[in-house]
Amino acid sequence: MSTEIAGINCAAVAPAMGRGRLFVVLAGLYLAQSIPSYLLVAAIPPIMREQGVSRTTIGLLSVLMLPLVLKFLWASWVDRLRPIARAHRAGWILITQTGTVLAIGLLAFIAPTDTGAFLAIGLLVSVLVSTQDIATDGYATRALAVRDRPFGNAIQGGAVAFGVVIGGTLSLVIYHHFGWQPMIWTIAALSLLPLVSAFAMREDDDPAPGQSAPRPSLRAFWARPEARTALVVALVYRASEGFVKAMEGPYLVDRGVPLDILGYLSGGAAATAGLIGSGLAAVLMLRLGTGGVLTLLGGLRTLCFALFALHAFDLITGWPALFGAAAFQTLIRYMEIVALYSMFMAVASRDQPGTDFTVLACAQLVVYLAGSSLAGVIADQTGYGVLFALSAALSLAAVLFTRTRIPAT
Repeated sequence: MSTEIAGINCAAVAPAMGRGRLFVVLAGLYLAQSIPSYLLVAAIPPIMREQGVSRTTIGLLSVLMLPLVLKFLWASWVDRLRPIARAHRAGWILITQTGTVLAIGLLAFIAPTDTGAFLAIGLLVSVLVSTQDIATDGYATRALAVRDRPFGNAIQGGAVAFGVVIGGTLSLVIYHHFGWQPMIWTIAALSLLPLVSAFAMREDDDPAPGQSAPRPSLRAFWARPEARTALVVALVYRASEGFVKAMEGPYLVDRGVPLDILGYLSGGAAATAGLIGSGLAAVLMLRLGTGGVLTLLGGLRTLCFALFALHAFDLITGWPALFGAAAFQTLIRYMEIVALYSMFMAVASRDQPGTDFTVLACAQLVVYLAGSSLAGVIADQTGYGVLFALSAALSLAAVLFTRTRIPAT
């Protein structure tokens, strides 16, 4: 297999450790991010609501997403600076994860109703986790061989699923039985354990003798045609998803689905999709390649959106079909991420892997959140049926537009 495909450098750094050990290290690193993230976004908001915090105030917690969207602004500094002499990205991970654990510990000294203090600490945690993510993605991009990229990204999906269970579900169980402080101390301790992975990292990013590495920057990203092509694909391909995902829960509630069933559906689908979907996507990537997988998943996604539209127009009735479409849509989304992230790794430069990967990851998140923000307005103005039909049309158009533009990996 040629190391140059469609102008993309697909040569991977020979891993400095065995595949199995590398996969274990990546699992620990991605789990380290997921646990505190889902503590903030999945466990604490319902706790606040139980304590009487207003819905308006809880809605302000969405500001904690900002570092995840804006982290591309400082990604080049993570690629450029070595905080510990003999450890580049491992140094960043050690510092940020230690800071994350300490910041989580601070939550034990405030009440869940102290929203001002929580926002301050939560923003600190979000910045630290986002910075760690830059370092981890840069490390994974350099360390994974071409054939292992799908599996590396599947591991990330699985780690996210476990993060939902530990940071979200387990946190709420501990809070229910033991209270606020035991919950915080437990999650802080669990967040400390994945630090072992940082000590197990092996890095090889020093320039060759007599050579100086190019200076990582956003300008260097924009200068590469294959990076710009991947950016367009990411933006167009994910443009329709936020419309449906944001209104999926409200639509099911308006159709009379009880909240407890909705909770089981969303939680069970996320955990199952994170584990099964990510692994299935990795296997399909080996058989079909990035373009084939994204085309297949885009077509299936369009069918799910169309099923939602038909149900909203009362052309299809009953819950089973709707539940199946909702669960399958979650599965597809996890599988898409594996394929998209593998593409991001393929186009990322060896000299600034964290910067290039982060720009692309932020771009697809921004377009997803933009769709989510507009979904309620469109649904209020036109109804659920029109919203879901529009989403299906956009999804189909995205597949047709991007299928010949997806960089080979």
